Amino acid sequence: MTFKQFRQNKVVKLITNRYVLILIGFSIWMLFFDGNSYLVHKEFNSEINELETAIEFYKKRIKEDKKTINTLQDSLQLERFAREKYLMKKENEDIYLIEFDTIK
Repeated sequence: MTFKQFRQNKVVKLITNRYVLILIGFSIWMLFFDGNSYLVHKEFNSEINELETAIEFYKKRIKEDKKTINTLQDSLQLERFAREKYLMKKENEDIYLIEFDTIK
């Protein structure tokens, strides 16, 4: 196959067309090198997904904390919570912590 025959091939003609070359160059530029490239958008989308999961986590925590606040409106529940969570005690009380050994 000579060079002339090679250039007359339909695929080679299509690829060497100046408009196709410009389109290929433009596509490569937009996909990889531009400030708004596909790679940048992909990173932004992953960051958006991470932030949305964080939002859901914090919404769930807010709901749990609101429920806890509502239960602590009662003074008996508040006292119970303080004793369990922060090991608070009344003035004349002694606290004994009992730990169970679960390893056999």
